Amino acid sequence: MYFIVLGVLLIVLKLAEFGAVAQWSWWIILSPFALAVAWWAWADASGYTKRREMDKLEERKKERRKKNLAALGQEPRKRRI
Repeated sequence: MYFIVLGVLLIVLKLAEFGAVAQWSWWIILSPFALAVAWWAWADASGYTKRREMDKLEERKKERRKKNLAALGQEPRKRRI
């Protein structure tokens, strides 16, 4: 996501001919998009994306379970010190 935002920002700066970016080659301006594609390919191939998705689902399950137990009046007891 950061690569896409950077790429769009660089394109806007290049088209507005702002500062030193106006003199840069289009290859440099468009390189963040290539990096984003490489990142997405690696994330999908390595399973990184799937692991993150599974972690989010587990967290939702835990929160839903806590909420349901609290609604039933079976909240976990607090430890005494």
